[in-house]
Amino acid sequence: MKYLFLGLAIVLEVIGSSFMKASDGFTKWLPSTIVIIAYITCFYFLSLALKTIPLGVAYAIWAGLGIVLTAAVSVIIFKQKMDLAGIIGIVFIVAGVVIMNFFSKTAH
Repeated sequence: MKYLFLGLAIVLEVIGSSFMKASDGFTKWLPSTIVIIAYITCFYFLSLALKTIPLGVAYAIWAGLGIVLTAAVSVIIFKQKMDLAGIIGIVFIVAGVVIMNFFSKTAH
């Protein structure tokens, strides 16, 4: 259940970030409302995950996957370009999350 809660928190954070872009600086009411609801719900599920997952591990996964998914949304939905340096940076973030989860005693 803990990783389901973390997964929901990640998806909702990506939704919130994506609609923040669509809100045009909070000038459009519907995307702005979705941002607020998505982030409140995101932090609720993150708090549930934090009951059993160490903070550093949960936050690394949440932030890392959030960055990767938000970057994917920006390329696919908003047609923003990703250069080689950006791709390499995202690969390093993913590598850090993998290393932390599989090789660090912090994750256990």
